[in-house]
Amino acid sequence: MAMGLDARCIEGVFSRAFAAEFNTRLVGGADEPLYQPPTSGAPAEIYYCRDYARSALHEVAHWCVAGSRRRRFSDYGYWYTADGRDTQQQAAFFCVEAKPQALESFFCAAAGIAFAPSLDNLSLEIPAAMLEQFQNQLRREQARFNNHGLPFRAARFAQALRKARA
Repeated sequence: MAMGLDARCIEGVFSRAFAAEFNTRLVGGADEPLYQPPTSGAPAEIYYCRDYARSALHEVAHWCVAGSRRRRFSDYGYWYTADGRDTQQQAAFFCVEAKPQALESFFCAAAGIAFAPSLDNLSLEIPAAMLEQFQNQLRREQARFNNHGLPFRAARFAQALRKARA
């Protein structure tokens, strides 16, 4: 099996697939992920952590989930609480993460990178029942995409990733 794509290659794949049509670029090197909408003179920017390929794929998945209205707002207009969430905040995090992580799993497969669900919270002992519920929700989203196909931008990106690995 060929090696998986690295973060810089993923940036190039994203640029070729979306820069012109969606005025958006993928940018590594950030301490924390962030989406910034376009301004009058600059494209939208999707920042991912450092040079982590998985972070790049995850942030693209969020971009693929966000509709045109959401893409007008910083971080798509959603809340985000970094590592250190309590149980209630973690449950809310899991509710919004199943769909993007399901897309991320397809991107990882296309890019030749191992996928594992991200809990994004190292300081909380997550109850087993909560973790199981999230994993089940993630599997349902993956099955839904398997049965009905990926949304347009996600399908385009997955195809471009596969092509880059060929």
